[in-house]
Amino acid sequence: MSERVRLLLADDHPVVRAGLRAVLETEPGFEVVAEATTAEQAVERAAHGDVDVVLMDLQFGAGMHGTQATAQITAQPGGPRVLVLTTYDTDADILAAIEAGATGYLLKDAPPEELAAAVRTAAAGRSALAPAIAMRLMDRVRAPGGVLSPRETEVLQLVAEGLSNQQISQRLFLSQATVKSHLVHIYTKLGVDSRTAAVAVATQRGIIRR
Repeated sequence: MSERVRLLLADDHPVVRAGLRAVLETEPGFEVVAEATTAEQAVERAAHGDVDVVLMDLQFGAGMHGTQATAQITAQPGGPRVLVLTTYDTDADILAAIEAGATGYLLKDAPPEELAAAVRTAAAGRSALAPAIAMRLMDRVRAPGGVLSPRETEVLQLVAEGLSNQQISQRLFLSQATVKSHLVHIYTKLGVDSRTAAVAVATQRGIIRR
């Protein structure tokens, strides 16, 4: 990595990008070299070889999700680091981003100094997690018995979105029997006996988002 940290801002809101640019360009050694308004644009621009860190939103409206873009960017040899910057702090979002290869995960309400520190940490190849995110992950490690697996979280998120077991099986390329098995495990871990209760409890605990 060069001494200068070259940044790509990937967010579909112009005001957010302008705010990030204003904050980051006051930091010595930071240079915003490009912006992307879609996840697809972010993947394409990140491949040019002149970006050290991508600040990646998760939601871009229609089209590719930020997690998918993160996976594509980090899969490239010598590609830039990806620092997720989002408003979402659920287990489903956090785990998906980290599994996709994100070096860090920060919330958009982070103070400027925390954002700058996270960018430098990510650029150096070290993990940059917001304190609340790090605590959430530590809780999962400390009490794994009652914690949903990434796949269970994914299944429950789709349940919350109103998909039937058949639709979930098609979306995730699983058999309906496997989906039902995941739901049984979810009910046991959350101490509930229905889809509605599972969604309510998981939403309350920040495991999924509605």
